[in-house]
Amino acid sequence: MLTTPAIQLLQAHQPGIALGVVVEPAFRAIYEGTPGLEIVDDVRRFRPDLTINLHGGTRSALMTMKSQARWRAGFAHYSLRWIYNLHIPRAQEILGVDRVVHTAEHVASAMFWLGVPPTEIPRAKLFTDAAPAPARPYAVIHPFASAPEKQWPAARFAEVAAGLDLEPVFIGTPADDFAPFSQYRCVAGSLNETKRLLAGASLFIGNDSGPAHMAAAFGLPVVVLFGPSNEVVWAPWRTESRVLKNSDLTAIPVTAVREAVADLRSAAVRQAGRA
Repeated sequence: MLTTPAIQLLQAHQPGIALGVVVEPAFRAIYEGTPGLEIVDDVRRFRPDLTINLHGGTRSALMTMKSQARWRAGFAHYSLRWIYNLHIPRAQEILGVDRVVHTAEHVASAMFWLGVPPTEIPRAKLFTDAAPAPARPYAVIHPFASAPEKQWPAARFAEVAAGLDLEPVFIGTPADDFAPFSQYRCVAGSLNETKRLLAGASLFIGNDSGPAHMAAAFGLPVVVLFGPSNEVVWAPWRTESRVLKNSDLTAIPVTAVREAVADLRSAAVRQAGRA
């Protein structure tokens, strides 16, 4: 998700550039529909002049080599340095800052170092089919996470849902346990289905996870609960948000989430009044 601001920067600097991305099949939908971007299945057939490794793992390094590009760029701290003939410095050095940087800044800094003029880093962006206007405004809630320590208790998400002035819609995968939320609409869908659902929503509430970044890409007001992850590195990027952080997620009370939701809803009303 947070590579998409960098892609926008590159496309704005070089309109019409032949640009491809190699992505795992599970995340292909993130890039589907992006204008001017090809999802590449065979890097050698794509024949790039420049390959930029934004991942840093062994597999992506070997794919960078396999691309046979004249220019192969990777951050200087990556292993297998010999694969790259362009070694990108630390983002802090490129951006001229002495602080922890957001992931979107880290990725975008590579574009700046490679020649894109430094400018404001845009919001992430997703593309999906136009969805019909919902019969009732709704909030998307993602109560699941990749690890137990990143997951706020399910019963508390249900409590928050009960107090919303929007229809709660819970999202997840077919492997997730929706039993605590059975009284609400639950969608165990694909990434494409999640994109369409988020595109029509009025609010997002959830754990630190991929759907939170997807919601931010659609400009939704976002409430995100952070456990052990670094909230500076992974906070919602360039959207109205409230981040609640505690290394022990069980220490975050329902009242704190309700207050964050109320604050965002009030801000949305004030913004609509100014418009």
